[in-house]
Amino acid sequence: MTPPVTLVITPDRARAAFRLFHPKGNILTLEMIEALAEGIVALGGEPHLKLITIEGDGPDFSFGASVPEHAPGQIELVLPEAHRLTMTLLDAPAPTAAVVRGRCLGGGFELALACDLIFAADTASFGLPEVSLGVFPPAAAALLPERAGVARTAVTILSGAPAPAREWVAAGLVTAIAPEAELATAIDRWFETHLAPKSASALRYASRAARASLKRHVATLLPELERLYLDEVMRTKDAREGIAAFLEKRAPRWTDQ
Repeated sequence: MTPPVTLVITPDRARAAFRLFHPKGNILTLEMIEALAEGIVALGGEPHLKLITIEGDGPDFSFGASVPEHAPGQIELVLPEAHRLTMTLLDAPAPTAAVVRGRCLGGGFELALACDLIFAADTASFGLPEVSLGVFPPAAAALLPERAGVARTAVTILSGAPAPAREWVAAGLVTAIAPEAELATAIDRWFETHLAPKSASALRYASRAARASLKRHVATLLPELERLYLDEVMRTKDAREGIAAFLEKRAPRWTDQ
């Protein structure tokens, strides 16, 4: 059985690559969230590390969070762990990058937003469809305004519609795009040009400094958004209906309550 998270470190210990696996679009289960967080923390003992990447197995980065795990009774356990992963990424011991192919949605997009850099295939798309389930994405609501602007955040969260990678390059969020067949080479080239010549120690502290404002903002706002989600939104009839409709593969019947 393939584990939900695998890690490969280069022989020179300069690069660490996490790969996410779930047969249904690399959905972010609690098991995957916990394994990724533990793996990132463990890399704190790698003094030569200059880049941590996260990518999905197969054609897509991630379809997002596990909807069954977001049902009442489970979300109260899962959401705090997902947010702990966000803060773990914002405290990672080296620069971080999401490597995105295909669809990067919901919790998958939130994971990418918590990385310093995003490299994407030119066919990739990013979106936050949670509103279609009667809920909203707490981590994205904290991260995306700081990274791509308040107006872009409003459109993305309220519409739930995905946008292609090129639009996110224009928004300043995606670092670089390349044809899918050339993406790995493009990332290697970026690493060799911008990170490989630098001191790993300097990069470790520079990444902490570059994230400091974002980390402070998210640490303050995310607990408030988590309470809004768990204490208010998840108590609405429409949130419960949206999740039930998704699991039952039918259109939701909204009551606006």
